[in-house]
Amino acid sequence: MMKRFLFAAVAGLALGCGAAMAQDAQAPAAAARPEVKPVGDWFVRCFAIQSPSPCDMFQELDSPTTKQRVLALSLAYVPSLDRHAIQIVVPLEIAIQKGVTIKTDTFTSPMMKYRRCDRSGCYVETPVDNSMIEAIARSSGESGKVMIVADGGKTYALTFYLKGFSAAHDDMVAQARAKAKPVAKPGDAPPPPSP
Repeated sequence: MMKRFLFAAVAGLALGCGAAMAQDAQAPAAAARPEVKPVGDWFVRCFAIQSPSPCDMFQELDSPTTKQRVLALSLAYVPSLDRHAIQIVVPLEIAIQKGVTIKTDTFTSPMMKYRRCDRSGCYVETPVDNSMIEAIARSSGESGKVMIVADGGKTYALTFYLKGFSAAHDDMVAQARAKAKPVAKPGDAPPPPSP
């Protein structure tokens, strides 16, 4: 049940981001844009939506030659559950069954499964234990790797950067706690209308 609710929160964050972008076309430019702040190699962004996790920290890396996205990482926090959710986006033509792992100088994650693919890439969208975030934060290296396997069986290490990880995480968590709106659980009565 808890896992299903966290998946709903992750989906809500993704849908909320999409709704905020769609709203951008209809509303004044400043109203729909998320607040974005750089923190080291990361960005902390908060969306003007009602969500159990309205903020995330993210990093996107593009190929210097093709300018195409090679890797995107987004980490969100759900205060009502005291849990994290991660989204990892990698290029197409990967071995779906192999999943991805995150490695730093002192940590290797369990294999995480892909949830979906579209023309933009393949996505890992899953809840993660707080201990995984703490382990990444304790890493002493300057970078980490997202390990993927291509269709042909070759393993690739996609680099992401750790400068500012802990500070970005702390800022994102503080903002999420301040701005989060709980999602109604099945069977909850709707809130009374505002006067």
